[in-house]
Parts: sequence; C-alpha cells; structure tokens
Amino acid sequence: MLYVIALGSNRRHSRFGGPAAIIEEALRRLPGMLLLRSRTIASRPLGPSERTYANAAAVIESNMMPQAMLAVLQAIERDLGRVRSGQKWRARTMDLDIVLWSDGVWASPALTIPHREFRARHFVLDPLAEIVPNWRDPVTGQTVKHLRARHIKARPQSRP
Repeated sequence: MLYVIALGSNRRHSRFGGPAAIIEEALRRLPGMLLLRSRTIASRPLGPSERTYANAAAVIESNMMPQAMLAVLQAIERDLGRVRSGQKWRARTMDLDIVLWSDGVWASPALTIPHREFRARHFVLDPLAEIVPNWRDPVTGQTVKHLRARHIKARPQSRP
C-alpha cells in the first residue's frame, strides 16, 4: 500500500535542530520504503502559533494497515518531542498526518483518510502537487493538481 504523509514542524528540537532538520529526521524514521519526498517549504501558521512552519510531503510504501500506520506516526511524533495538549494549532516539533492512501477511503473513530482538511491547506497541497500532482482525491475525484489550483484561486490576495 502507498501512503501520502504530510510533515510539519515549527519548534526547535534540542538534539536535531530547527524545523527543517526535524523534518529530515522524521523522513528517515518513516516506516516502510520512502518512494518520493517533496522539498521543504516555509508557511505561516494557522491559529495562535506565531512561529513559521516547515512543511513537506512524502510517499511511502508499507504493508501496514492505516490504524497501525497512525500508531507508528504518533510514536515518531512523541520521539521527536511532540506533546499533545488537546489544543489545536499550537507550536509543535513534529506533526505527521496520513493525507491519502492507495486503497482510497478509510474511516474509524481515530482516523479518517483522506485527511479532512487537506483540500483547504496550501501547506499540504503545495508539497503534494510537487510529488503526486495526478493522485486523485477519492472523495471529490479531483487530482491534487486541480485541488491546488482551485485553492490558489480561492485564496484571498494579500495587499501590498
């Protein structure tokens, strides 16, 4: 099975360094075989956090079922210093999300694939469009490239 994983960090780690270095460490730790990875981009945070994020995406191949994959990804997050406070959009050393997988849709109390918010997040769509532009969202039927183009068109333009 193939998984598309989104990676994000906006806090330093005492051992690994800044957010971009933490993403590199997380990429090394992903289970299965790393097939593709995007470049790492900088993005503004959502919500109250004020620190710039480093974001990337990866495609991995693994025989794990989604629940097992989620458990491994959460263990990697903890190992890299993530503390779940129950508050959304806070600064974190590592955030790993399963965005898409090759078997289409998955729904359980702990996990929904495709990720519910990926279609509205440029910091997910931009790296995805770099590595899997023709991958189709199983819910909308649209390609990542198309979702990204629609999101760019819908984004409010910043004023000079």
